[in-house]
Amino acid sequence: MSKKPIVALDMPKSEEALTDRQQKYLDVCDEKLGFIPNVLQAYAWHSTKFEAFTNSYNDLMLGDSGVSKLEREMIAVVVSSANHCYYCLTAHGAAVRKMSGNAILGEQLVMNYRTAELDKKQRAMLDFAHALTVRPAEIDEPDRQLLRDAGWTDREIWDIAAVAAFFNMSNRMSAAIDKQPNDEYHSMAR
Repeated sequence: MSKKPIVALDMPKSEEALTDRQQKYLDVCDEKLGFIPNVLQAYAWHSTKFEAFTNSYNDLMLGDSGVSKLEREMIAVVVSSANHCYYCLTAHGAAVRKMSGNAILGEQLVMNYRTAELDKKQRAMLDFAHALTVRPAEIDEPDRQLLRDAGWTDREIWDIAAVAAFFNMSNRMSAAIDKQPNDEYHSMAR
């Protein structure tokens, strides 16, 4: 059985090849993880698109926030579950398992986040991210107030919404180009 390509599109190398700094970014990923995530390889055909994706990802997932890195990964999984995004469920499910040290939590978030034992803040956060994914036109002040009532600040609500919005975009790109997860993610932190 032949392995599926990383993406279904055969993208030509752009005249805007990766910069030395961008290539170093890929090299560091390979050194730290032992592989280059396919999401990065999918954007590597064009330096401007690669830069936009990595800048957004790094700001939202690694930047300063009152929303922990684990909680941001949890949002990624819940949004991706609602969107049935194979790539992101596999990659970010692995991240949740690894960061939490809890393989069960990772699987619960993939299948149905409501089955997980979460504190009040995390439950409100994931309820909001899910609602923003499945009924964005209906989000209103009572939805934001539920987050405030659970203990989230307006700045943190911004971050929760930004992470959810980013993964909705990323899920749609993954579906559109049939992006495949790296095999390594499947066995991580199990």
